[in-house]
Amino acid sequence: MEYSRDRELEGKQAHDPLEMKGSRGVPVSVHGPMIVGAGPSGLASAACLKVRGISSVILERANCIASLWQLKTYDRLRLHLPKQFCELPLMPFPESFPTYPTKQQFLAYLEAYAKRFELKPVFNETVECAEYDAKFGCWRVRTVGLKKKTEYLCRWLVVATGENAEEVIPKIDGMRDFKGPVIHTSLYRSGDAFQGKKVLVVGCGNSGMEVCLDLCNNGANPSIVVRDTVHVLPREMLGRSTFGLSMWLLKWFPIQMVDRFLLLVAWVMLGDTAQLGLDRPHLGPLQLKNVSGKTPVLDVGTLAKIRAGEIKVYPAIKRLTGHGAEFVDGRVSAFDAVILATGYKSNVPSWLKERNFFSDKDGLPRKPFPNGWKGDWGLYAVGFTKLGLLGASMDAKRIAQDIERSGSPG
Repeated sequence: MEYSRDRELEGKQAHDPLEMKGSRGVPVSVHGPMIVGAGPSGLASAACLKVRGISSVILERANCIASLWQLKTYDRLRLHLPKQFCELPLMPFPESFPTYPTKQQFLAYLEAYAKRFELKPVFNETVECAEYDAKFGCWRVRTVGLKKKTEYLCRWLVVATGENAEEVIPKIDGMRDFKGPVIHTSLYRSGDAFQGKKVLVVGCGNSGMEVCLDLCNNGANPSIVVRDTVHVLPREMLGRSTFGLSMWLLKWFPIQMVDRFLLLVAWVMLGDTAQLGLDRPHLGPLQLKNVSGKTPVLDVGTLAKIRAGEIKVYPAIKRLTGHGAEFVDGRVSAFDAVILATGYKSNVPSWLKERNFFSDKDGLPRKPFPNGWKGDWGLYAVGFTKLGLLGASMDAKRIAQDIERSGSPG
């Protein structure tokens, strides 16, 4: 089919890019790309396509856009980076928003974004399987809805489910024996539910550190498990955001020199974190991010609480007991609850039947950024760069350009 005919069909079906081909049980033909996931990555991809005159269909397993943000984040959450590094393509944040927008402000921005570009995802549709049909030259995407199953046929498939699709739940000896609640941060909303309780937070990334701070501020008695080395940096340095300053310095200096500068300023501002039980990795924060994708923690007040003794630091857990935990250094302590700040992972291998582009091991594109956005047969990935919203926006623009250029199947 010539691309001009594709565009003509898309124009005729601007409000309904699906074409039903027969009765129930017969595949639905999609004129344009199909996007799996209605988070920021999926919305950005659809918007970039829309301004090029290309309609798309967005499938979303939840009943809302940005379900991770809406349904699985704590109340005090703010963007960790300044808003100019987190805006989606074609629409900046309102000038009235603060430098670090709140969760509620970010969601309002996403709702306005979807409205501006008239993006209307198909909600409550979980993709069960997607595989390429070489005989017919299209992707077959099978979904499960609230009341029916559907099979879609599409020429382009954009995977926008992201790096944070499923919670990571670690296996800890004795977890079933622990008498109190053990919850993932996806179920945590506010520390007021734990007032007066001794709470063990497992994981010292940005979420773990912020949950500890929130618990402190709500009258709980938190402790944090630090299993690995971690870089903690001030959120701002020399009157600028640490991230923004880093990006500016990298234009002029090698990454090793920038890392040394960041660590020097961090030592002046935060002191020696090793004395608090937070040993730093041998690689600098930016080098470590490039190599492993591990993001440094941007401190918003947690270190001061640790230094004041309001938050205790423990090493890895040896095992949980009925009412507490035993740690690898021999210490034993009682706790009323355990919160797992152990992050998320991709779920792509569970439904995408393709093994060359995405890795079975971690569900991420095999090629590192900036080359992990395009696969074979019209397959694309957005939001897997380990660079957050900035990386997703870059991918979305590339994908829209490539689909526009792709003309006929060739």
